[in-house]
Amino acid sequence: MLNFLPVHQRGIFAVILAGVIWSTGGIFIKLISLNAFQLSFFRSLLAAAVFAFLFRIEVTKINGLSILSSVFYAGILILFVAATKMTSAANAIFLQYTAPFYVLVLEPLLLKTKFDRMNLVILIICFSGMFLFFMGDFGEGYLYGNLVAVASGVCFAAFLLLVRKNGNEYQSASIFWGNIIIALICSFSLPEIVALNSDDLIMVSYLGVFQIGIAYAIFSYGLKRVTAIEASLLSMIEPVLNPVWVYFGYGESPSSYSIIGGIIIILALSLNIYLYGRRAKAVKDLID
Repeated sequence: MLNFLPVHQRGIFAVILAGVIWSTGGIFIKLISLNAFQLSFFRSLLAAAVFAFLFRIEVTKINGLSILSSVFYAGILILFVAATKMTSAANAIFLQYTAPFYVLVLEPLLLKTKFDRMNLVILIICFSGMFLFFMGDFGEGYLYGNLVAVASGVCFAAFLLLVRKNGNEYQSASIFWGNIIIALICSFSLPEIVALNSDDLIMVSYLGVFQIGIAYAIFSYGLKRVTAIEASLLSMIEPVLNPVWVYFGYGESPSSYSIIGGIIIILALSLNIYLYGRRAKAVKDLID
């Protein structure tokens, strides 16, 4: 794969490509006529099949924490699809991406790490950005959609914490079994489907096979060739591009409040990643 490029550049390309593929989720969720549960069933069933094929050995590595993280992974995906159906794609993706800020609060409580005072500044910046998503008169649907997106972010934070505590070797299994759980939870909605048209089938197949399954494999390839900090920064192309595709393909424009709130959250995320990188480097230098 891209053997003409240096190893590090191949990693950068792979992480960016994965972020771009992830960013297409919003537009197809908007376009598919299935409801959130029906869409989630087919997408996750196909994603699980891809994971079983690509990560045959990894998906068998399970323990209690990986099962628990699978439950939170299921919450991330189901709630995100529901939020995207209910509110704007920009609100759904940016509010989900507030997950690292919940980690800043929960990590010292659950993993007994030290709470850095600078984290408080980052949290204030983040929540000021989040506040903007709830401004404006959008109606109850948007309000509930925003709250569902926040819940998706909380599940994302719990998933990140559990994976960090459990070890990355269990991550593929957590995602695989998470998709199985989603399919089981959402199967109740299948009898309501009168007919599955070809357009919906093609789009939901793309989401399951490529937007979840293949994109994760590409990201994993890239992650082995770049630093975790680089991967975190580069993958932020997802929340940036997600509302762009929805604007051009669905005609949905985010509000001015959402745009400003999104910019604030992206800046806060970048600051968080930068400071984390500095702390990690300082610890490494101290050990060396």
